[in-house]
Amino acid sequence: MPHKKEAWKTEAYGDEVREKLLEFAERGWHSIPEDERDEWFSRFKFWGVFHQRSGQESYFMLRLTNCGGVLEPGQLRAIGEVAREYASGPIENPEFGDAWVDFTTRQSIQLHWLKLEDIPEVWEKLEAVGVSSRSAGGDTMRNISGCPVAGKDAEEYVETRPLLDELQADLRGDDALANMPRKFNISVTGCRQGCAQDSINDVALEPARKLVAGERVRGFNLRAGGGLGGREPRRARSLDVFVTPENAYEVVRAFVELYHETGDRENRNKNRGRFFVDEHGTETIREELAERVDFTLRHSGTDLRGEYTYNAGRPSEDGRHDHVGVHEQGGGLHYVGLSVPVGRMGAEETVELAALADEYGSGEVRLTRRQNPLIMDVPEDALDALLAEPLLETHSPEPSTFTRGTMACTGTEFCSLALTETKARTAVMLRWLRANVDLPDDVDQLKIHFSGCTADCGQALTADIGLQGMRARKDGEMVEAMDVGVGGGIGAEPSFIEWVHQRVPADEVPGMLRNLLHAFAALRDEGQTFREWVDATGHETIVELADPEETDYEDPCLYDAKQSWYPFADGESPAPTAPDGTPLAND
Repeated sequence: MPHKKEAWKTEAYGDEVREKLLEFAERGWHSIPEDERDEWFSRFKFWGVFHQRSGQESYFMLRLTNCGGVLEPGQLRAIGEVAREYASGPIENPEFGDAWVDFTTRQSIQLHWLKLEDIPEVWEKLEAVGVSSRSAGGDTMRNISGCPVAGKDAEEYVETRPLLDELQADLRGDDALANMPRKFNISVTGCRQGCAQDSINDVALEPARKLVAGERVRGFNLRAGGGLGGREPRRARSLDVFVTPENAYEVVRAFVELYHETGDRENRNKNRGRFFVDEHGTETIREELAERVDFTLRHSGTDLRGEYTYNAGRPSEDGRHDHVGVHEQGGGLHYVGLSVPVGRMGAEETVELAALADEYGSGEVRLTRRQNPLIMDVPEDALDALLAEPLLETHSPEPSTFTRGTMACTGTEFCSLALTETKARTAVMLRWLRANVDLPDDVDQLKIHFSGCTADCGQALTADIGLQGMRARKDGEMVEAMDVGVGGGIGAEPSFIEWVHQRVPADEVPGMLRNLLHAFAALRDEGQTFREWVDATGHETIVELADPEETDYEDPCLYDAKQSWYPFADGESPAPTAPDGTPLAND
């Protein structure tokens, strides 16, 4: 029997949902029948409109889409202006204030605290510059990941920007494939660093080469069935297929159609792409693809995974492990990657960033999978002036190791699934770690990822140190807590973290990290990265070294445990509210 959400989609989906959302926006929050809200909120997600958590009734998050992280000139400015005008809530965040944008781990942007009544105006302003929220959520093909400097990087092994554009326009834009069994992630990696992270996507193209008729041909190997959520991670598995750039679109489309037609629409806990590959097997899927494409499938070529360095736990001299800093594009141009702690930037800062991109570069900004923006096309003679700009003191291209390597998902601030607050806590924890932990001078990378729940939007399972939100009892009281693991990374041999301690009260986690990192500094071999040290040390020893400890660290919301309507608020929620902020009766 199909899941109830399949019935909801049958009744209304896609563009017709937009029309209905516009009607609701014109008539106001209370025009959505209370007994139908779950259905409509589920449908709204196709258009990137997510109702926020309990206690924040009438407020919405808007997720945007921009394939491969590309924001064309003028687009980031419009997003920042929208955030400044519309993304203000009834209370300020103690770390970030009010009105900001969140950069996501799929190279896009989320806006919070939007009122339903303002969505039409927000759409109008964004769509006027080509920014869309269509297919940004729900059971759709989500924002397609690619190397953020695709088409600009002189070292790109195989060109991917035309393919990304084709996938965006003709595959994600195909209404016949919009209603998927579950959300579906596509990535295209054309660089040697592996920064699209193909191993954790439902279907992925990775750079490869093959002898064809005696000639070395550059193209892609095909993998499928990667993912992280629900504590059931999978590495994407080889389908033993090599395709040229000319045939890549067709084979990706064939896989999407196969999953669209035969994927499980009954059990939503077991119908993601990784379980689809588990069920059918790579050989059967390859046979199905061979019947669906108009060319003969070649077997896998020689891959470049051995050169992957992006979040791979390898020494920095091996290659880029992120895009922060100043990097050559070729042709005398550079891109400058800023470090935005936990991916959150103020609206005014966002507008300023757009202005700097216009002044010093081409105006184009690109976003990475590590929640950071890149200013593109900066001439050599403009670099010094750009690097001297005040904004780059706050969001530095040369950040501390802790700031550079840390990511965090949305958390209980807005997410109904999360068990802990993430972004403000991580900001506080980063300050404490910088003040209390001295890393060896040659350690310039350490990836710490924080997810508020097991859905793992913060990609904790792929980090040097992964944190996932939990709850625990401490001194008889319920507190926010974390499961802590080590040893994850994406690279030639992707690995997921092994859990070290579980349900550690949040105020004991920084002390635990200090103990672990001091042991790393004392016991590592010269030049050894954290992941290499973890692999060499052994799990039982790591468990002993990573001892949870109370310190002078003061946690910002230890006792909230999702009891309040907002992690930093006292008293009753003002929600729902009218567009002018006036409280409305919630009955």
